[in-house]
Amino acid sequence: MNMFILIQSLSPTIIAAIILPSLFLYLLSKIKHNSRLPPSPPSLPIIGHLHHLGPLIHQSFHQLSTRYGPLIHLRLGSVPCVVASTPDLARDFLKTNELAFSSRKHSLAIDHITYGVAFAFAPYGPYWKFVKKLSTVELLGNQNLGHFLPIRTHEIHELLRTLMEKSKRNEVVNLTEEFLKLTNNVICQMMMSIRCSGTNDEADEAKNLVREVTMIFGEFNVSDFIWFCKNIDLQGFKKRYEDTHRRYDALLEKIICEREEKRRSEGKGEDNKGKDFLDMLLDVLEDGKAEIKITRDHIKALILDFFTAATDTTAISIEWTLVELINNPKVLEKARKEIDQVIGNKRVVQESDAPNLPYIQAIIKETLRLHPPIPMLIRKSIKDVIVQGYEIPSGTMLFVNIWSIGRNSKYWENPLDFNPQRFLEGETLKSSLDIKGQSFQLLPFGTGRRGCPGINLAMRELPVVVAALIQCFEWNVNGDKEPLSTNERAGLTAPRAVDFICVPSLREDSPQII
Repeated sequence: MNMFILIQSLSPTIIAAIILPSLFLYLLSKIKHNSRLPPSPPSLPIIGHLHHLGPLIHQSFHQLSTRYGPLIHLRLGSVPCVVASTPDLARDFLKTNELAFSSRKHSLAIDHITYGVAFAFAPYGPYWKFVKKLSTVELLGNQNLGHFLPIRTHEIHELLRTLMEKSKRNEVVNLTEEFLKLTNNVICQMMMSIRCSGTNDEADEAKNLVREVTMIFGEFNVSDFIWFCKNIDLQGFKKRYEDTHRRYDALLEKIICEREEKRRSEGKGEDNKGKDFLDMLLDVLEDGKAEIKITRDHIKALILDFFTAATDTTAISIEWTLVELINNPKVLEKARKEIDQVIGNKRVVQESDAPNLPYIQAIIKETLRLHPPIPMLIRKSIKDVIVQGYEIPSGTMLFVNIWSIGRNSKYWENPLDFNPQRFLEGETLKSSLDIKGQSFQLLPFGTGRRGCPGINLAMRELPVVVAALIQCFEWNVNGDKEPLSTNERAGLTAPRAVDFICVPSLREDSPQII
């Protein structure tokens, strides 16, 4: 919501109650504050720099950075913030001062929905280290990812079959929903052995909750930024996140109870290989000698962490990739030629083919450069630090704008062009850039200790799904008269503003989809 619209909706009494104490504190802070902070745009009493921000925060930060420099200081209400928008600054904050910025953003919605114990927002410490090890070694380790390969393959073929049937009947399909269903089914089966089937209310409700959570986590809530509004629900946020939490808790409680009953009647089994994440967590819950004690709330919060991290973000990346390919037909044609030469039309592309498809890999990188599914890395400092000569006080929110870094002409030639070739040849060193957090020009999965643990799963899914969509279907949308919209929707993630709806067309020489 625009800040001025919000203020206009308030009564004069509430406005006065907000302004008077805030004005006093604002003037007091101006008198006392002598530290050397980064450059800052003009601010206002009470709201600070909130009036500079639109609904798409990362784009607002990008515009401010082009005017005031790559490192700027902002005061969002009563919350001090810095915004970094270059690879060098990203390295200084996230690598050189990694431990100083090891804390994550919290909000009223985040704390309530995640039971206050979410792994994604937990402080760096024993609990965080334990869950990181459990998730990266057990759930998302190579052995378990290999075990779940048949599930991923099955779900991709289910998507292709759905599109094939729609194509034969010349029916419209909502690809946004289909991609979300695909990624949700994969992670739901890895987490809890359930899937969306049209009749499974649990999996369908989980899919719906994912989008609600990512939206509400990324929206602006005035109560999070103006301290004396903390207990005033000016925008109806509290009602929304309490309803989301109630529905999620009921869903997970039902699933956990059913699993516990099954474990009692059938036994836990001795072999961990291929266990879903819920079984792993229940083993820890029931183990009196476990190195870390967890509760049912920990289990629910952890499952929510992985739902949101592995469902919405991957689906968004698939959609953005296909949109860019349709808007750039020469790139699409080159990708199709690579697939036809390497795979042919006798079988559908599979995960083991990905290393032999360098142009598809370059397309994925280029999509993640222009459209990182989470456009900003957000951290919070736990001690005072100095970065490039500027003092950054403890408790400052850090926004590393990776969306802005991907559009910086100093680091990318023709940055707004969708050009996968840049990762194969031409631009100096671009072909060597990885996406695993070592190349600070390209950080779609973050970096360091708090980098995304699901990177291996995402990079197994993305190339094969995109390649299969290219291999099996023609994508002539709107008669190719106008490019598809690349406008974004606000939230924690950055999906397209409108759903991707079209009629797919099965290629004449498409491989048989079984």
